[in-house]
Amino acid sequence: MISFYLCDQNKEKMIRCFVFIIYFLSVVLPLSAQPKYEIRAIWLTTLNGMDWPQAKAIDAAGVRKQQNELCRILDKLQSAHFNTVLLQTRIRGDVLYPSDIETFAEILTGHAGKDPGYDPLAFAIEECHKRGMEIHAWMVTVPIGNDQQVESAGKKSLVRKRRDLCKHYRGTWYLDPGNPSTQEYLSKLVCELVGKYDIDGVHLDYIRYPERASSFPDKDTFKKYGRGMPFTAWRRNNITTIVRRLYQDVKALKPWVKVSSSPIGKYRDTRRYTSRGWNALHTVYQEAQQWLKEGIQDALFPMMYFKENDFYPFALDWKEHKNNRWIVPGLGVYFLSPSEQDWPLDEIVRQVNFIREIGLDGQAYFRNRFVLDNTKQIWDELTENTYAYPALIPPMTWIDRIAPDAPTHPSVKRTKEGHLMLSWNPSIDNSNQPVTYHLYGSDTYPVDIRNPKNLITTYLPTNHYPYKPSQPWLLKRYLCVTAADRFGNESVPLELNKASEDDLPILNDGDQVTLPHVKDVRYIRIATPTGHEVLRIDYANSFNIQQLHEGFYWVYLIDKEGRERLVGTILK
Repeated sequence: MISFYLCDQNKEKMIRCFVFIIYFLSVVLPLSAQPKYEIRAIWLTTLNGMDWPQAKAIDAAGVRKQQNELCRILDKLQSAHFNTVLLQTRIRGDVLYPSDIETFAEILTGHAGKDPGYDPLAFAIEECHKRGMEIHAWMVTVPIGNDQQVESAGKKSLVRKRRDLCKHYRGTWYLDPGNPSTQEYLSKLVCELVGKYDIDGVHLDYIRYPERASSFPDKDTFKKYGRGMPFTAWRRNNITTIVRRLYQDVKALKPWVKVSSSPIGKYRDTRRYTSRGWNALHTVYQEAQQWLKEGIQDALFPMMYFKENDFYPFALDWKEHKNNRWIVPGLGVYFLSPSEQDWPLDEIVRQVNFIREIGLDGQAYFRNRFVLDNTKQIWDELTENTYAYPALIPPMTWIDRIAPDAPTHPSVKRTKEGHLMLSWNPSIDNSNQPVTYHLYGSDTYPVDIRNPKNLITTYLPTNHYPYKPSQPWLLKRYLCVTAADRFGNESVPLELNKASEDDLPILNDGDQVTLPHVKDVRYIRIATPTGHEVLRIDYANSFNIQQLHEGFYWVYLIDKEGRERLVGTILK
């Protein structure tokens, strides 16, 4: 890890130096070691069904098809060790769930406001949690829709129901951030969502003024509510007031629910690097770094869809203003597409490496389809290298830092199929909320839970697990389990099995094994920890294991009477 300690006086000079150094390192060095704690998020876009859904829920078959589409997406994300799904839940004044405030989104059925016959958000939450992934409700806050979208919604549109909150600008309708009733409206919407659903986060998108906002028609609002403030300060305060209110509302209901937003990727110009006229603070009135300083966001996902000097210096700027909250840069993987900017894959790989090197908290990818379609082999890169092992979401220690009690009373039983059924007594958390469990395994004792390579599965919702690796030789000899609360605090581990005298490792060079001389032995038997025999040979002091796959094995000796005893283990 390369750390940065930048005082205000020397900050720009040091940034110029470090940008070059770390950019160089990110190019020439292999990808940084994968951390145990890392947010791995993806934006799952429902606007126009860009990521999901494609099928229309017009009947029972359509519902099943729509649900199966989502399950296939989530299966792939789970297999790539993503841990956070940002599901677009409020699209343009319409939503993916039955609401007393806003109407069903047209994309679900092809008709604005039509009930799809099931609750898509509840279904998505259940399926994400089954797979050990968090789901955050991605809420597009200020835009309500273009003229066509509003017309399609008809009487059910927000423009028709609450015209007093809406402004029309350049062919699109927006909520008016300066109208105090806008804050109240969004508060009711978010409280309804958080109160009804077991979501893990609320993700505020487009919590800002629109592009080219200088002519946004809110002069009348300023005249009424400006209270003598400078116009630009008033606009920034309007957005911050909404952010503050929504954060406080969510925490009052469920303090473990994460509240985040996706500001513009460049906060402001630096002395050395310009934002080229597109930044959060001055262009769209998002004082997002102030939100972190005030503690009214748990995380920011800045949309850093840039490269080279438009990316690295601004990532450092976010790093220097974390204020002990999370910064998760959004990466523009859609630019890998030849129909977009045809970036090389190395551009994204370098950015991930840089993010890890400077100690930011993860990555988010815009958007899902470009990852799952393996654009420029991004899927292969993630599954084979970048995300080769699972990762946990960091603990939200600024809200709660008390770990739950460790699980107790371990049980390991072998099934008829030769798999292991693991179980333990449930853990207790001080917040009286359910806990989840992380399972670790290793061929060395004791299991090191600091090493992400040892994570077998994460965020188990139950206190039992059928352990059946895809191949017998992948089964780990030693297992332990920890409990995690809703804030991410992790208990000390419970060992599910312990080392014994028979676990003495037998040395080998990968080809040849040497045993001490033992009398009256007829056979040597090699088996996986599940008991699957992979080799049986006549006894000899030395024997060849080249034909074995890499993995962990038990070594048994069988005497002339057919009696068998375990004498040690082999790690090839």
